[in-house]
Amino acid sequence: MWEDFRWGVATAAYQVEGAAREDGRGPSIWDTFSHTPGRVQGGDTGDVAVDHYRRWREDVALMSRLGVQAYRLSISWPRVQPGGRGPLNPEGVAFYRALLDELRARGIAPVVTLYHWDLPQELEDAGGWPSRDTAYAFAEYARLMARELGDRVALWTTLNEPWCTAFLGYASGVHAPGRTEPAAALAAAHHLNLAHGLATVAIREELGEDTPVSISLNLHVTHPADPESGPDLEAVAQVDAVGNHVFLGPVMDGSYPTRLLRDTAHLTDWSFVQPGDLTITRQRLDVLGLNYYSTQLVRRHVGAGAAPRADGHGAANASPWVGTEEDVEFLPVDPPHTAMGWNIRPEALEELLLALDNAYPDQPLMVTENGAAFDGDVPVDGRVHDTARVAYLHSHIAAALRAREAGVDLRGYLAWSFVDNFEWAYGYSKRFGIVHVDLDSQQRTPKDSALWYRELIRSGRLPGVEEAAALPPLEG
Repeated sequence: MWEDFRWGVATAAYQVEGAAREDGRGPSIWDTFSHTPGRVQGGDTGDVAVDHYRRWREDVALMSRLGVQAYRLSISWPRVQPGGRGPLNPEGVAFYRALLDELRARGIAPVVTLYHWDLPQELEDAGGWPSRDTAYAFAEYARLMARELGDRVALWTTLNEPWCTAFLGYASGVHAPGRTEPAAALAAAHHLNLAHGLATVAIREELGEDTPVSISLNLHVTHPADPESGPDLEAVAQVDAVGNHVFLGPVMDGSYPTRLLRDTAHLTDWSFVQPGDLTITRQRLDVLGLNYYSTQLVRRHVGAGAAPRADGHGAANASPWVGTEEDVEFLPVDPPHTAMGWNIRPEALEELLLALDNAYPDQPLMVTENGAAFDGDVPVDGRVHDTARVAYLHSHIAAALRAREAGVDLRGYLAWSFVDNFEWAYGYSKRFGIVHVDLDSQQRTPKDSALWYRELIRSGRLPGVEEAAALPPLEG
């Protein structure tokens, strides 16, 4: 069981691995999407990324020198099962076996995410996540991974941010596969919930009922423009339904919120929810993963037509907020902002952790992603002085620790991201890493934030922001 607290880092396969056409790997929806002109900034793709597929030994050694206690990675489904069904690819499985073995040899707990958005293209061609069959294909893939890798994994995570998969991929179209079909997005959300439940059952059937399983959700912290306004508070409730409870409901409570069903009744009759599904979706979670970056501000829209939408989820003609398009305005939030345009509100992380603990008091939690992109990460004389990122990490970790001191059962904090990488539709224009990567030479340079994080892990105290620039470089 995952019972203690661990400091770690996180990445995702398509963002770091590269080797997109090597050793039997099949195409994913992100390969197709990124190679479609106009979809990704600068025409960037994950074909090479940061070459982790070849440099993983170097990367794991660097994690070890940083003192990292856990590494959250994702398995590339098309690398291990190129078409999403059928026999496994031996070369792909061997890669993850070797990586996991090296992590364990260095005392780093592997947190393995089975799905971080890279659906095999063949499954998308057959309907993608709006198709129920995809949930069953995912469950079989999870079973095979448990069989092949089970004794090497400390914590299994079924899905990363299924909200983004469903609503950015199938409603607004700013993520792969780039579809703008609101009803399909809702079907996708349900089939992701079903996939999580089926996969959890499959993993535990293979490895035993005590096998630790989690899911990582990007839960939205939404505030009303006017806290005294009933209509604005209703707008918050509407956003919470399609932003949070569309997954928390089935996974934690075995039900969908009535509000969500009512707000989307003009789009779908929800007949894709079959008898017994909501029993399957509600499985014991050893850890509920939380990805947090920013907050959003809303009010009730009273004008005609689609409401303004400054929600931080990319420019698109279609909205990911299915069922709210004519009712809710997403307003610009006050600075400071990161390079993503996301506001910096560390106190909201504490707010979210406390709210989850209040709603689910017996549920262990983990911050499975938190971090920031800032401009100006340029090595000078072998150092990257990313003071803004150090300040961001300091404030958010302090908030998480305050929640833990208040009684929240928080089992870990995983910084996003270990290295600079392919940032989805933003390509390589945004750098989240605590380790700088030169995209031409692939040279890794730990930023001050990495040295600061190492000192936090080593000392067990929260170092001051001003200490980072004076910390010694890594040895070796």
